[in-house]
Amino acid sequence: MSPAPRLEDTAACAKLIADRLGPHLCVAAPLGLGKPHGLLNALYRLTVADPARSLTLYTALSLTRPQPKPGLERRFLAPFLERHFGADYEDPEYALAEARQGLPGNVAVHEFYLQSGALLHAPRAQQDYISQNYTHVARDLATQDINLFVQLVARRETADGLRYSLSCNPDLTLDFLAQRARAGKPRPLCVAVVHPDLPYMSGHAEVAADFFDLELAPARSPRLFALPRPAVDLAEYALGLHASALVKDGGCLQIGIGALSDALVRALLLRQQDNAAWRDGLRALDGESPTLSLARRIGGLEPFEAGLYGASEMVMDGFMHLARAGILKRRSWDNLALERAAIAGRLNPATPGGHWLRGAFFLGSRELYEWLGATEAADPDAIDMCPVSNVNHLYGDHQSLAALQRRGARFFNTCMMATLLGAAVSDGLEDGQVVSGVGGQYNFVAMAHELDDGRSILLLRSTRREGGQVRTNIRFNYGHTTIARHLRDIVVTEYGAADLRGKSDSECIEAMLSICDARFLDALAAEAKANGKLAADFRIPDAWRRHRPEHLRAALAPLRRAGLLPAFPFGSDFDEVEQRLMPALGWLKEQGSSWRGRVVLAKALLRPGGPVAGETEAIERMQLTRPRRLGERLERRLLLAALRRTTAAA
Repeated sequence: MSPAPRLEDTAACAKLIADRLGPHLCVAAPLGLGKPHGLLNALYRLTVADPARSLTLYTALSLTRPQPKPGLERRFLAPFLERHFGADYEDPEYALAEARQGLPGNVAVHEFYLQSGALLHAPRAQQDYISQNYTHVARDLATQDINLFVQLVARRETADGLRYSLSCNPDLTLDFLAQRARAGKPRPLCVAVVHPDLPYMSGHAEVAADFFDLELAPARSPRLFALPRPAVDLAEYALGLHASALVKDGGCLQIGIGALSDALVRALLLRQQDNAAWRDGLRALDGESPTLSLARRIGGLEPFEAGLYGASEMVMDGFMHLARAGILKRRSWDNLALERAAIAGRLNPATPGGHWLRGAFFLGSRELYEWLGATEAADPDAIDMCPVSNVNHLYGDHQSLAALQRRGARFFNTCMMATLLGAAVSDGLEDGQVVSGVGGQYNFVAMAHELDDGRSILLLRSTRREGGQVRTNIRFNYGHTTIARHLRDIVVTEYGAADLRGKSDSECIEAMLSICDARFLDALAAEAKANGKLAADFRIPDAWRRHRPEHLRAALAPLRRAGLLPAFPFGSDFDEVEQRLMPALGWLKEQGSSWRGRVVLAKALLRPGGPVAGETEAIERMQLTRPRRLGERLERRLLLAALRRTTAAA
């Protein structure tokens, strides 16, 4: 096994690839963290500079830093972005060009999952988007004329020689190359780009020295992309509390990323570490609600003893926190006899190793990347990064084993909207615009229906603010669905859990109404009745009319006062002054989205209010201490007004 030729200069590597493969490059690159931006940018520049060349890229989730708008947004974000990502961070240039509608004609980018909301109304990106289930991507890629594959990797010299780790992205690489070989297609030129900070993961993610044809190891590498840790609001915490009661001790867990997932993880930690307070929070939300009844039937109200096994397409920070708390600890083995012995209680887990977390890709904070590396070093069996074909469905040679490993599975995913009949809208709008993509959501929903005791649980905020108004995310019907109504299972909002499995349409509608925001109940019930799907004599119970934000605030006030529901449950990448600025900037953005709000802003300019603690530091952070131009003076006055209003309301 001779090692691949090694280069250090990115531009020279791009030129070598172009000379070897010719003017028409058809490239596959991993989703998310595993994309080597530097090399892709060098290939992109070669193509843009020469109209005789062409570049077609197949990938997903092209991660770019936020592009702040001029004004207060840029004043706030620009210093943070440089601090968080580093001054030398490279965005994928093709993605920036797509967003500004400037992608040249000799470049095409096909993604099956978009950075959420980033490319709405970007015509080229919308037209070239490919709608695929995660598990079908490798199959479909194998039919394309791909001549180049590039991936960010970790590198290790061992006693047996050089080894590479696919690290963050074994998800599609192994499946794609295997499908390519089965289809009789030539193997593309495979290029490894080494990043020194990428954790080396062994197991399925480890490959031999001859796996790659070429290695690029730049002398300097920018920081790995790291997601800023999100804030969690009160409605999200309420949702997380409801969802956490549906998790079964000894079961299997799949979770995604974002504030709703963080709220769920925080609630699971509370269930484990302060069970009495956790139960008090659940009861305060709605007394003996359907959530508690459902928890007793399929979930649990006790702390975790056996612990959970993680099987998730994405490994994110939440799994790290659950492992540290001793919740994520149930081990599984890729051996049917060992798994059966473990279930029967005949196996000592300390003897044969086994893993307690399996994933197809990882993405999160830098703390997560460091934890993954430390865990690998201490217990190489604990985390198995493997192909998505293993994680995201049951079918194939591993079906019997996978079903045992995923016993008691709870597959949590988020959606944007849901219908009264149980369909979910997660990836797009009814006008055809793609917000993100199907990804693996369908895979986990379908898997839940195949497993004897598996459940699909969709997390949904009951309302959103749009154009200065509150709108319901629960609709009677919608012109696009991601998950069809015949796959309905459990939907959770901040107002409770609705078990839809096996229900008639009218029962399903009643269950969904029971977790709606009360401000929309009458209109939704009337629409269902008008369409003949709900009995004309149906009456909304009085208990459902308490489902309002003020009820959530009152119910969870004791937990907030006790410090159990912090705004940033797992720490923040923003400093204290920036955290003070965020509500103020959010208030300004919300008010500016409607004409009524703009009237409020005009009044705020005239009467900004009295000084509040910390505003001097906030103004200094925004570089508005000594405004020179009229626009800067207006920005300063608006910011002061917002700070004074949001500080008083906190």
